[in-house]
Amino acid sequence: MLLRALFFCLAFALPTHAEQVVAGLSQNRVAITANFDGSEILIFGAVQRETPAPTFAPLEVIVAISGPSHAVTVRRKTHQYGIWVNTDAVEVDEAPTFYAVATSGPLDEILLETEDLRHHISVNRAIRSVGAPEEISDSEAFTDAIIRIRMNNGLYQTLDNTVEVSEETLFNTSIALPANLTEGDYTTRIFLTRGGEVIDVFETSIDVRKVGLERWVYNLAHEQPLIYGLLSLFIAIAAGWGASAFFRFLNLRG
Repeated sequence: MLLRALFFCLAFALPTHAEQVVAGLSQNRVAITANFDGSEILIFGAVQRETPAPTFAPLEVIVAISGPSHAVTVRRKTHQYGIWVNTDAVEVDEAPTFYAVATSGPLDEILLETEDLRHHISVNRAIRSVGAPEEISDSEAFTDAIIRIRMNNGLYQTLDNTVEVSEETLFNTSIALPANLTEGDYTTRIFLTRGGEVIDVFETSIDVRKVGLERWVYNLAHEQPLIYGLLSLFIAIAAGWGASAFFRFLNLRG
């Protein structure tokens, strides 16, 4: 009985993870202003361990940054009677507005499929689509369309071999945030893997917000839509009148 008690005490005294992430970001807040043209986040850190590093497989690092997720309706167009028309639609339950994955090696080589399914790390796994109408047999094509469009816009990024790992202890990478960001909390996750299995996870967040005039216009549009509409109409009329007056002035001088 005494030996059993000592065994349990020793088990609880041991660290839960043999290797743990200690990490930081170059900035935890991004301000979207009138001249905002994107930003770059530097992610750096170290691996804390109390015993020598295992040798059965190399240490790999994966960094994933995810923006706010929203439901998206994806429509498919087909060419009928000489025009393009919407024929099918699928409601994707959750798709991040921004998603970037940076890795120290090819993602499919350093991460097992079961671990990807568990932690939702790859771009495909980050999108959640529960079901589609029965008449649609290729619902995966709609998810692929979201990924393709947002990759073209710089909103989805897969950055293999961009995390630098030194002596299996220090690591760093940088991820570019495009200008067309959606404001909100951007979750940043850092995964340590060995042999394709996740051995530790570190998580923090980046606060992305509109500031200054952009914040005032955004709040006005959402909180006082009538005033926002009238103000927009007034600005359009004033701009039209000003342009007309300017050209009349030029004609008189000519």
